[in-house]
Amino acid sequence: MAGTPARAQGESFQRTLTTPKIVFIIIAAAAPLAAMVFTVPLSFAIGTGAGVPAMFVFAGLTLLCFSAGYAAIARRISNMGGFYTHIAHGLGRPVAAGSGLLAVLAYNAATVGVLGAFAYFAQSVAATHGLHLPWELWAFVGMLVIGVLGYREAELSARLLSVCMVCEIAILFALDVAIFFHHGTGAVPLTSFAPHHVFAPGLGVSVMFGFASFLGFESAALYGEEAKAPHKSVPRATVIAVLVVASFYALTSWVAVGAIGPGKVRDQAAGHLGDLFFLLSDSYLGHVATVTMQVLLCTSLFAAWLALHNAANRYMYALGRDRLLPGWLHKVHPRHGSVHRSSAVQTVFSAVVVAAFAAAGLDPYVNMSTSMLGLGTLGIILLQALASVAVVGYFRRRREARWQTTVAPALGALGLIVAAVLVTSNFDVLTGTTNPVVTALPWLLFAVTGAGVAFAWWLRSARPRRYVRLGGVSAKAAQSAPRRAPEPPAAAPAVDPSSLSSTAR
Repeated sequence: MAGTPARAQGESFQRTLTTPKIVFIIIAAAAPLAAMVFTVPLSFAIGTGAGVPAMFVFAGLTLLCFSAGYAAIARRISNMGGFYTHIAHGLGRPVAAGSGLLAVLAYNAATVGVLGAFAYFAQSVAATHGLHLPWELWAFVGMLVIGVLGYREAELSARLLSVCMVCEIAILFALDVAIFFHHGTGAVPLTSFAPHHVFAPGLGVSVMFGFASFLGFESAALYGEEAKAPHKSVPRATVIAVLVVASFYALTSWVAVGAIGPGKVRDQAAGHLGDLFFLLSDSYLGHVATVTMQVLLCTSLFAAWLALHNAANRYMYALGRDRLLPGWLHKVHPRHGSVHRSSAVQTVFSAVVVAAFAAAGLDPYVNMSTSMLGLGTLGIILLQALASVAVVGYFRRRREARWQTTVAPALGALGLIVAAVLVTSNFDVLTGTTNPVVTALPWLLFAVTGAGVAFAWWLRSARPRRYVRLGGVSAKAAQSAPRRAPEPPAAAPAVDPSSLSSTAR
């Protein structure tokens, strides 16, 4: 199977995803309601307090710089490999191999982290209304539904995610409007952007939570082979998603400061944390809206879980193509046009992790969710930083130095490196524990990346025909590479538009 061209086996995708559908998918991955309910109160309490809205503006501007370069390279390269493919073209195959394995680990960890949060809060909300079920059951039911959706085409997931995203943004927008109606211009105090609040103690923590709240927004490129006009829809969807999410986060956190009061927000957040936005909803919208918000919190987490599950699947599919992972993962369902094998593997992985945590009697949120989300968040920020540097390298070699291809991605890379350092140094804050096993998890990311780089170096000398195909950099080079060991060639669809006619199709 590995040696037969994928398209010959009917491994084609249904190109049904338009720009709006991709926007829904990637915004759902960021889970706006969950970000507001959990990260904003923490950032208020142990971060910069009233200055938190400014941190979302900073994160948004940094990620817009990242998105400028990301959009530029996405117009040239459309492939399900996402960051892995872009880094291969910009920084070379060895770095790409390391980043590909890093992506698989980061997205799988983030998926399990959101799974744990979903199971915990589904159990809590249901118990509040008289339905007492163990968190393991909620996790199992969620995995079953996610597994079925992942087995089907991305179009079905996009429809469900769009409904979830619209609902969760609608309830928060209603809260924003209610606070504006009650406080007027006092709902947006300019003091939130005053230097003494922006640069208050806890700046690093707020920056960390600001970037963590955007988790998953960069996944548009993973749908390049399933999108209509991917060279247009992928970059557009990425920029739109950053603008929408950054504006929404900054506005909602800003009106929360206005509702509570800049001088009181730190103490109020510390006293209520995860209940802060529910208390605001009770005060400004009423109890029925608060119950609705609690239910939508669970659907928000479910939507993020599904979006991250799909992202993890597509990385495993792409790495299976290049046999950095088992080649049988690179298979598309003949009827649904989905990456069904990768989806099944991700579901099994999640089930094994859940079973291990349950058998150990550990908490799904305090233990599983925080540690896995912390690991996934740091890994994805590192990937974003590498991808920004790759954009600079890609266009520099082509002597196409412009703001969008050089300055913007360089600024994005700088901001993301700062964010990665802050997340690493505050990992115990992000995960909520000082357990040495958990605080040592960042080293796992570097170990996996190093292993990928070392494996690529070995392939360069021992399996050159496989090496030249990594990341889809040069399908033609494989035909002239020296053959040092008998092995069937691995099919890799070309990613540059200029070569599509002579390779994958």
